[in-house]
Amino acid sequence: MAEPLKHLLNSAVPPHIAAMLHAAWSGFDRAAFLADIAPGYEALELMQRGRRIADAMHRRLPAAYPEAVAILVASMGPAMGLDAAGEPVASGSGHSAFVYLPHSLFIAGHGLAHFEASMHAQHALTQRFTAEFSIRPYLEHHAQATLNRLMAWTDDPSAHVRRLASEGSRPRLPWAPRLRPFMQDPRPLLPLLERLKDDPSSYVRRSVANHLNDIGKDHPGILTGIARQWLVDAPEPRQRLVRHALRFAVKRGDADALAALGMGHAVALDVRQVAITPAQPRIGTAVTIAFDLHNPKAATQQVLADLRVHYVKAGGGTGAKVFKLKTVALPGGSTHRLSKRLSLAQMTTRVHYPGAHRLELMLNGQAHALGQFDLRPEL
Repeated sequence: MAEPLKHLLNSAVPPHIAAMLHAAWSGFDRAAFLADIAPGYEALELMQRGRRIADAMHRRLPAAYPEAVAILVASMGPAMGLDAAGEPVASGSGHSAFVYLPHSLFIAGHGLAHFEASMHAQHALTQRFTAEFSIRPYLEHHAQATLNRLMAWTDDPSAHVRRLASEGSRPRLPWAPRLRPFMQDPRPLLPLLERLKDDPSSYVRRSVANHLNDIGKDHPGILTGIARQWLVDAPEPRQRLVRHALRFAVKRGDADALAALGMGHAVALDVRQVAITPAQPRIGTAVTIAFDLHNPKAATQQVLADLRVHYVKAGGGTGAKVFKLKTVALPGGSTHRLSKRLSLAQMTTRVHYPGAHRLELMLNGQAHALGQFDLRPEL
């Protein structure tokens, strides 16, 4: 079983932060800082622990925010490294990067009146943890100034900083308050993404794809319009970015998204040799769905195949989830077998219930009945 998230800020973290702050400022009262944090700390969850530490920072650092945040920055350890693909590498400090979660909360909660000092701090923070959460209040209260700074950071030597320009401004960033003005009108964000679409770091490009996916949930036409533009003479990394950005639109069967990928046309394929095994699996086991796709035509047919499972819900209704299978170019007269193994174990993200689970094959967004399996209770 995975450890609770709160252990990312376990009891060893406050003394470690205290030592960091004291090294940066000899006037820091470590004993008082730890005494502020200690009462009931073990019972607190992750964000509560982060806020408890941030509040203690606020009490024990200098009252003037620019001086306090300068000490925070000076106390920080080395920046995270990057591998050859531009992916982050752990610092090797012995502590999770979440040691900087309180720093993020301190900047978000106390720095809005000190824009330059906070931007400097977030530039440093995002190279060690992330500033994607702490930047958001600044996008709300200093929108244009923050967008200007993010635009400047799209040319930063650090991929961590360039990624922040995209990730921090995502309208629907998970675990963060939504940026509702940009959900309504994402156009001010598009120049950031344009500058980053061919970034040398896969870490940055993946953020751009996720940002576009966020935009597509509220403005599908903007997403598919950008996808079409970016796919013109696109290098392979940008093609992968666009496919990743369109992944949920494709799963929804969005015709414009499929068309942007060259999959907007209907296909004439035969589905043969369907096998659903076992036909009556039990909760906690697995089921495998396999079938042949046969092209009866003389010409090659290009198809994007997905599997849609209609899961039984607690109240007896169903809810659909789409699983990506494969993009296949089927020459005339050829046959290709596809299969998918579905885990039926109980998870925090999906609870299984007994009953008939209908299966559909999605071919270029068009649904074709595939059969069903009858899920039985766990033994």
